[in-house]
Amino acid sequence: MSDRTPFTIDDLYQLGWLEDPRFSPDGRWVAFVRVSVDRACNCYRRAIWLAPVDGGPPRRFTAGAKSDTAPCWSTDGQRLAFCSDRDGDVAQIYVIDMAGGEARKLTSLPNGASEPAWSPDGRRIAFLGRSSEVERAAEDRGEHEDEHEDEWERSQAEARRKHDEQERFDPRVLTRLPYRGGTAFFDDRRNHIYVIDLPDDDEDPPSQPRRLTDGDWHHSKPVWMPDGQSILTTATRDPEADSIFAYYDLLRVPVPAEGRGEITRLTEAGFSYYDPEPSPDGRLIALRRLPEDRPLAAGARIAVLSSDGGAPRDLTADTDLSAVQHRWLPSGGGLLYTAGWRGDQPVYRVMLEDADKRQETRDKRQEISASQAPVSQSPGLLSPVFPASGRIISEFDIGPDGSVAFVAESPENPCDLFLRRPDGGEKQLTRINEKLLSSRTVVPIEELVYSAPDGREVQGWLLYPPGFDASRKYPLAVHIHGGPHVMWGPGFRTMWHEWQA
Repeated sequence: MSDRTPFTIDDLYQLGWLEDPRFSPDGRWVAFVRVSVDRACNCYRRAIWLAPVDGGPPRRFTAGAKSDTAPCWSTDGQRLAFCSDRDGDVAQIYVIDMAGGEARKLTSLPNGASEPAWSPDGRRIAFLGRSSEVERAAEDRGEHEDEHEDEWERSQAEARRKHDEQERFDPRVLTRLPYRGGTAFFDDRRNHIYVIDLPDDDEDPPSQPRRLTDGDWHHSKPVWMPDGQSILTTATRDPEADSIFAYYDLLRVPVPAEGRGEITRLTEAGFSYYDPEPSPDGRLIALRRLPEDRPLAAGARIAVLSSDGGAPRDLTADTDLSAVQHRWLPSGGGLLYTAGWRGDQPVYRVMLEDADKRQETRDKRQEISASQAPVSQSPGLLSPVFPASGRIISEFDIGPDGSVAFVAESPENPCDLFLRRPDGGEKQLTRINEKLLSSRTVVPIEELVYSAPDGREVQGWLLYPPGFDASRKYPLAVHIHGGPHVMWGPGFRTMWHEWQA
């Protein structure tokens, strides 16, 4: 007899998951964020861990007393930048030496800092900071909040800031949709790009961050160009548009020795653009783009364009896939990307040369086809690089030798970190839920495919209760996903515990 027991609601407190895997520059380590539940405080805790690629158990690298996120390696691999709210209610940028020691706080922005990105020369860090028009004007006048000498002064200043913020939004006047994301309200602050110079000596105080962008635009995370002279980002074309998914353009932000330079907009209306990433040689920029006439139904395509601008070229438009994440191969000859397909989310590969050939074939067929029939989908793009096996690969990164570190979810396991070598060999780097899974009955999930009244094929899944007896009758709970812009599958991490319980 098995001593395993069914999942309960309270098991949520024991489950952990992983986020944001990042290869070290030498490919020997994978930094990642491990998430756990703090039942007493009714919150999630996040800490940065390191997994050795060549074997051995992963180890905790930051304390994670509150929330340590967004690990970012320096170009020489000697330091790690990350975000943490360990010293207050908002996250700031910290840097820690890989040889050990305490993390050093770099920023003290009143509204926090996020998304650190090392410059290619390792001497600066770009990041996002939230500020309003009034706060940006004060920055431009050189007015900065002073550092407090002791904890009492800091706590008093923080209490005053909270009070003033509550007064400013009492009552909260809503003039646009959407007005919040999750439980956080949108306000008059926008994400802007800052850069901070790192001191040469650890005993020197951090320099004052410098803001590189201005205006009523909302920017995405900064991405350095390989020459270190500019930064890629996306920004809302219309900050007041009633959408949090659409109307983003690709921008190139110069990084002058001082002050701010003129920003170049590299794309035009018609598509919304996300997640720019320059090729290793800096000649091309890969990004995802959504057609604005059907932003939630058409699916995101991987496209590339010249780093100087020009018309983007779609690489995956001839598939029925909506790209989620992409990374350049170390050679620069193509990219890996994830996309959902019938409940799985595998990794696919698209090579620039193959995409060019498909485009030429498609153009020729369209020229000779009077009906303008669509070209059939490419089998190469619809054949995953990794076997699907019911997995959802939620995040991944590529090492210098082409190895892939990825977080995978499956019907049997809600989350773990894996490594796949260029030769196809694969190994599991973590087993974060092993203790709980070994003591619980994980119910298998059965795929259902049925026809709707209009004849359209509908895919679903069925879970039987533990100890199912076919001679008995059971109540049926139906959980319907509302789509169409996100796919669910049996391994979907955020729903895994709910379905099992």
